[in-house]
Amino acid sequence: MKLETKYLGMDLINPVIPSAGPLSREIDNIKKMEDSEAAAVVLYSLFEEQIEHESLELHHYTSHHADSHAEATNYFPEMEDYVTGPEEYLEHIKKAKDAVDIPIIASLNGKSLGGWTEYAKKIEQAGADALELNIYKIAADINQSGSDVENMYVDIVKEVTNNVKIPVAVKLSPYFSSMSWMANKIVEAGASGLVLFNRFYQPDIDLEKLEVVPDVVLSNPEMIRLRLRWIAILHDNIKADLAATGGVYSEEDILKLIMAGAQVTQMLAALLKHGIEHIKTVLTKLIYWGEEHEYESLDQMRGSICYKNVSDPSQFERANYMNVLNSYK
Repeated sequence: MKLETKYLGMDLINPVIPSAGPLSREIDNIKKMEDSEAAAVVLYSLFEEQIEHESLELHHYTSHHADSHAEATNYFPEMEDYVTGPEEYLEHIKKAKDAVDIPIIASLNGKSLGGWTEYAKKIEQAGADALELNIYKIAADINQSGSDVENMYVDIVKEVTNNVKIPVAVKLSPYFSSMSWMANKIVEAGASGLVLFNRFYQPDIDLEKLEVVPDVVLSNPEMIRLRLRWIAILHDNIKADLAATGGVYSEEDILKLIMAGAQVTQMLAALLKHGIEHIKTVLTKLIYWGEEHEYESLDQMRGSICYKNVSDPSQFERANYMNVLNSYK
């Protein structure tokens, strides 16, 4: 079975892409990903706060005078909390491009409309083949309406896509009141692809220290259900490529998501648990399943079980909710 696919205008050898995360901080790991037949690599994210911190430091050293006082010294996380800064990130893109032949997709992570979006142009100039825009906004302000948040997302996408010529995919969360409407607005704003879904990592509380602490819980295979539903609903309803991320572990996960309508799938937790070589294992099993079931290519199965193509589309809606409850024994 042929595994070739297209994503963001790029011809890829298969649908498996390591997603943004710590593994891509090392060039040797990126080489291993290529050796394990990864189709492309999404680099770890450059955060809005990192860019703003660097800008403030520059302003401080060029305008600071003797009688001034820094009142907001704790406003930003310490820079040692980050492995690299903006300039190092751009250099990392160049090194990755020199090291491998597969496409390098950079990742920008932000929450507001500001100067950080201008870094998209620098990322393009550094040689990135595409950009994944990860908008991570916790709507905690009770005075900010849902429409205000949605407009902010759209404005950010417009700003970034107006600054670059490389394709931009937007990594969205599922927490919009109308996911389909929002997805379409993001595409209309200039996005070439949607990555479903971003994970809002939840904080925990340390009962001994009485502090809020980070707590990273890796995704699990059950998480693909949410991605499966919305990719199936959006396939052929919006003019953008769809990528699934979160819970992709096996060839079965990939097959289901392709049948729902995904162009590619992104994998991270499985690689952290099983090693980068897990990519090759999954691809071998993917080919075996396809040939056993007489599929010639991924294109043949893509979207075959999407919202528009199933006999009862309500199975992706409330009917599924009722059937699940009634099926439990």
